[in-house]
Amino acid sequence: MKVRTRFAPSPTGYLHIGGARTALFSWLYARKHGGDFVLRIEDTDLARSNAESVNAILEGMNWLGLEYDEGPFYQTQRFDRYKEVIQQLLDTGHAYYCYCTKEELDAMRDQQMAMKVKPRYDGRCRLRGEPREGVSPVIRFRNPAEGITVVDDMVRGRVTFQNTELDDLIIARSDGTPTYNLTVVVDDWDMQITHVIRGDDHLNNTPRQINILKALGVEPPRYAHLPMILGPDGTKLSKRHGAVSVMQYRDDGYLPQALLNYLVRLGWSHGDQEIFSLDELIELFDIADVNHSASAINPEKLLWLNQHYIKTQTSDYVARQLSWHMGQRDVDPSTPPPLRDVVEILRDRAKTLVEMADQSVYFFKEFDEYDEKAAQKNLTPDALPVLQALHAALDALGEWSAEQIHESVTGVSERLQVKLGKVAQPLRVAVTGGSVSPSIDQTLMLIGRERTLSRIQKAAEWIASKKV
Repeated sequence: MKVRTRFAPSPTGYLHIGGARTALFSWLYARKHGGDFVLRIEDTDLARSNAESVNAILEGMNWLGLEYDEGPFYQTQRFDRYKEVIQQLLDTGHAYYCYCTKEELDAMRDQQMAMKVKPRYDGRCRLRGEPREGVSPVIRFRNPAEGITVVDDMVRGRVTFQNTELDDLIIARSDGTPTYNLTVVVDDWDMQITHVIRGDDHLNNTPRQINILKALGVEPPRYAHLPMILGPDGTKLSKRHGAVSVMQYRDDGYLPQALLNYLVRLGWSHGDQEIFSLDELIELFDIADVNHSASAINPEKLLWLNQHYIKTQTSDYVARQLSWHMGQRDVDPSTPPPLRDVVEILRDRAKTLVEMADQSVYFFKEFDEYDEKAAQKNLTPDALPVLQALHAALDALGEWSAEQIHESVTGVSERLQVKLGKVAQPLRVAVTGGSVSPSIDQTLMLIGRERTLSRIQKAAEWIASKKV
């Protein structure tokens, strides 16, 4: 049978990193086995689901590069199918109408709590034949009253549930809308999902879903429940730990390749290897190698991975990701210099794309002010003749190349008999606005002849104005 996995988020917020890891593991399993990866949007919670969240999920999947073979499917477009299956369960005696009121259910729960037993529906409507006037019933699944349900989990191994511990769950609300455990069963059945990979917070739902599938005469898929992701302090991951949304990592300057590499190592390993290409992950990934215990995020490790990928990925790949950040700074990355060339000279100087973008704005845009300390130290009256000599020498260059620029700068240093630093630093502040940049010849080459000469002239005039 062809492997078919799915990722089925609820559109009630952003795509968080726990969901992204689930999507990644499902995607890897499908790719490894030559199968299909399906995206399903579980939007039946009409009160909380919204189009903005759907877009956030699709945007996150697209940014990570987790391409799906089918979908996205939307549960709200399948209500007729759910109604059909609910009726089938009613007709075969595997479901029944429950007319219990909220007050009755609350009293039942209070009594069970007082007796210190696990609160659960006691099945009192299982044999009720007549409707109750004025009560809109829910529909419950008639769970097996005895025996066990076994989940042969691909991560946790064999997990056994006593059917007496599983109450008759609601599969349709009083308004007729289906509930999660019903819709997910029907969807996995109709979409021929063979392997369900999801968070271990769903483990308690699994025996209920298996029993519904068996009542429908359907072979259940294989299940793999992933341990949760914790914050660095070992507590449940939340906003207080920093970025938990996938797109927040984009905004913070991380490469999708780095985040994928980081996420896969949260619960899975292959020896001591830390760096994986996508092709290696597809080849090496095995769901059976996923750890049983929870994994804690480590921001320092992610930063290290990100720096590695900035240094080692192709300039074109990094430039594509950097382009969005430049747009956030009102820079059109299609204008000169080529963004890939900027990446080449800055890749060893930045741990994130935010740092790289901040360091590269002066290549594209003029600046109004100099760094105060840098200007005070380097744009002094003594620097005026140096800048004037540099302007003349650079203006005379026949070829605007790093080699020619280097010779011109060193030539000015020799002619004026001043140390190279006394030439390069005023020049650097003049053309970048600050005291830090890549080598001055590469910096000037990318800034371009016209901008360089204009900025040197502007700095000279600034110095002259301070002398008056």
